[in-house]
Amino acid sequence: MAVEGFSGRIPLVVGVLPDQHVEVLQTARTLAEQLGVPLVCAYVDEASYLVEWDPSRETHRMSLHPEKDDEDVAAVRGDLGKAIAEAMDGGTADWTLRLLAGDPARALGRLASDIDASMIIVGSPEPGLGHRISEALNGSVAAWLSHHQRRPVLIVPQKKRHEAAHKN
Repeated sequence: MAVEGFSGRIPLVVGVLPDQHVEVLQTARTLAEQLGVPLVCAYVDEASYLVEWDPSRETHRMSLHPEKDDEDVAAVRGDLGKAIAEAMDGGTADWTLRLLAGDPARALGRLASDIDASMIIVGSPEPGLGHRISEALNGSVAAWLSHHQRRPVLIVPQKKRHEAAHKN
């Protein structure tokens, strides 16, 4: 994992989730390598919300779920860090992991704006009834970003099972 200073290169932001389909990170890695830019991998904790946004200091947050503590946050950071490191293994792209709070679409957009990212990369909505209901109620992160950003948004689809099986 690289340090946050990317020596003036304009990074790409990629939204990451635990158990996210691997195509998102693979696509982001390939694009970052081809462009010669770093990746800022961002996970947004929806169970917390932003109280104050000051990029020069650590983000302050108040948990909506008081039982969620720093051990949980450290576990998520560790698990995501391992998954990202595996996807980046053997590659040349510099990357870092940022944990954000609040609404995922707005947090990713805010981060991209703050670091002047050239693009935001997210996965397509997950299949299944539960995800469709959630998307209907909360909206899609990809859809919100594509309608409210001035920078490009790349939406990476998940391979269908039969496509993945034919590749192996």
